[in-house]
Formats: sequence, C-alpha cells, structure tokens
Amino acid sequence: MAIKKRAITAVVRQFGHPHGIGGRLAGWVMAHRSSNRRRNRWVVSLLDVQPSDRVLEIGFGPGLAIAELSRRVTRGTVYGIDHSDVMLQQATKRNAAAVRAKHVHLVRASVEQLPPFDEPLDAILAVNSLGFWPEPTERLVELRALLRPGGRMAIAAQPRCPGATKDTSTQAAREIEALLHEAGFSLTHVETLDLDPPVVCVLASQR
Repeated sequence: MAIKKRAITAVVRQFGHPHGIGGRLAGWVMAHRSSNRRRNRWVVSLLDVQPSDRVLEIGFGPGLAIAELSRRVTRGTVYGIDHSDVMLQQATKRNAAAVRAKHVHLVRASVEQLPPFDEPLDAILAVNSLGFWPEPTERLVELRALLRPGGRMAIAAQPRCPGATKDTSTQAAREIEALLHEAGFSLTHVETLDLDPPVVCVLASQR
C-alpha cells in the first residue's frame, strides 16, 4: 500500500513539473488522452478569441491549447509559458510551423516570474495549472494587470484527486471564483464540461 501511494505521488509530481523520462511520458499521456484534448478545445472555445487577439496560456503542457489558439488567432499572437523544459520541447515540436512563423511564442518561465509583454493582452487562460501556483491570488493580480480593459481570463480545473465527483468540481469552481474576486475581477461565471469528473471553467472579465 505504501509503495502504491509513493508511486501515485511520483506521477502527480510529474504532472505538476514534468522532467526527465517520467516527464516525457506524462507529456505523451496529456497529449494523447482524448479527454485532455476535448478539455483544451472547450476552454479555448469559451474564451471566444478573435483573429487579431494577443493571448497568453499559463502552463501550456504539451501545447494542445496553444495549437487550438493558433488556429483561431490568425493575425494576432499566441504566447505561452511553462516551467518545464520537457513541456517546452514537446509544445514547440507540436506547434513548430507557428513558432517558426513567430505567430506563437513559447518560453520556459514560471507564473511568479512572468516575461515582459510590450502591449496589453486580450485573453489569458490556464488549464489545470492554478493548483500548482504559489500564492495564487497574487499571481492573478499580476495577470490581471496584463489585460487590456475588457480583457478575459479563463481558469479551468478538472479535479484529479481519488474519488473526485461532481461535488468536487463544484467546490473547485467556488474556490477559483473566490480567488478571482480577491484578485479584483468583478464579473465571473462558471461553465461545466460533462466529463468524469466534470471540468469547470471560471470565466472573468477585466473592467
């Protein structure tokens, strides 16, 4: 039982900060699991990005949402940060043509040490990464400052704890909404994707 618990903990750590052979395997799983692909497409669709938008993803993983964004943002720019070298390599390979065209910009960086942006952003999203952020309210305040007036934020979560249910997802949404309100966002609403357990996405607007 103790060995199984240690193994589960090791896997969870890889999803939080993929590295080495285990990280490459975690990235492959994230990229090829059908529910992950569906979840990322769904979150991007909720943001309603426009062709000329400037969009940032925090924690892009293997680059699924980045690829979906680059198909929709045809005249703007897609940015992404992730603190894992393994994920940077996989996402860059997955979006190689857009990266070469300087349509997509991916860098290794953490949410607490954001790279500079020369102009305000139209939208920011994070899919299953908020739970790994240090001092999330402070991070959301910093991200909010990067948005133009009317800019949008999407924070999505699909609880992966053992025994997670619809109620677990509902509670996760409440917690995300509370963090967004603490960070200064006043307009929020929740959307739900019917997976097992459900995915919740809290959308917020910058006044």
